[in-house]
Amino acid sequence: MIVIVGLIVAFLLIAVFSNRKTRLCRWREARHDGYVTYSCVHCGASVSGVIGKPPKACLRASNG
Repeated sequence: MIVIVGLIVAFLLIAVFSNRKTRLCRWREARHDGYVTYSCVHCGASVSGVIGKPPKACLRASNG
């Protein structure tokens, strides 16, 4: 019984604290001659940025 309650609490915490803006985004880092490009496998967006820090928001054309 305690395990079931723990699983429910864990699920609720994940649902509350997950970042909904990047839920579907799967960023892949590609380094080229001193700069980095992030590409999203899900939506195809591509952006340059800082090494080790993927974008915090989805860059799709339509967020729906």
